[in-house]
Amino acid sequence: MTFLMRLCTLVVNVLCLPLHLMHALGLYVIYKRVFPFCLYRISVTYNRKMHDKKKELFRSLPEFVAPGRQLTILEIGCGTGTNFEFYPPGCKVICTDPNPNFQKYLKKSMMENDHLTYEKFVVASGEDMGSVEDESVDVVVCTLVLCSVNSIQQTLREANRILRPGGAFFFIEHVVADASTWTYFFQHVLQPAWYYFGDGCEITRETWKHLEEAGFSDLKLRHIEAPLLSLIKPHIIGYAVK
Repeated sequence: MTFLMRLCTLVVNVLCLPLHLMHALGLYVIYKRVFPFCLYRISVTYNRKMHDKKKELFRSLPEFVAPGRQLTILEIGCGTGTNFEFYPPGCKVICTDPNPNFQKYLKKSMMENDHLTYEKFVVASGEDMGSVEDESVDVVVCTLVLCSVNSIQQTLREANRILRPGGAFFFIEHVVADASTWTYFFQHVLQPAWYYFGDGCEITRETWKHLEEAGFSDLKLRHIEAPLLSLIKPHIIGYAVK
């Protein structure tokens, strides 16, 4: 299976040569302007299918507010703001995303979710959120983001830095399938093309291992099969306490 997988991956890589060339020449940046529209459409379907899972996970958010304070949430890679509807009323939200073209859709989500207070939108990658102070937020939320950051380890270090002691890192991420499955096979074969479709998304990451090694004091993590396309069915969901 390994030889066949490598051979098929090579074929897909060859077919993706025009995309590789566009990326090398800096032309791929055009897609970054279109991607927010694509993600906005996809997110509607994702939220519908994952509604119960998200509602169950984010129900725990109020447990992490500091006594006498307003719950402060920082969302890494907030995209179009599809998580806002699940946040408790009255909390303060800081939004970050490396793609400034999301702001149009983000504003729409903010208007539709006026039960929240929005502090600011910061154009920043998960690996470098230097404009956010140390130990300044109660919760960091990260959904479908660790698949596309350049460094999961550095992103988790940044999350740890900005979380106050006792705060929590909430996550929902798609991950690589079990190596014995055909899903694993097709994830690796189609990864070269998927990378461009998903704006840097990688469907072959063992993200749970990085969370286990990130130094959190407590980790609540579950592997689930999401009701989605086979390639992104394997998910992890949960939260980690600083």
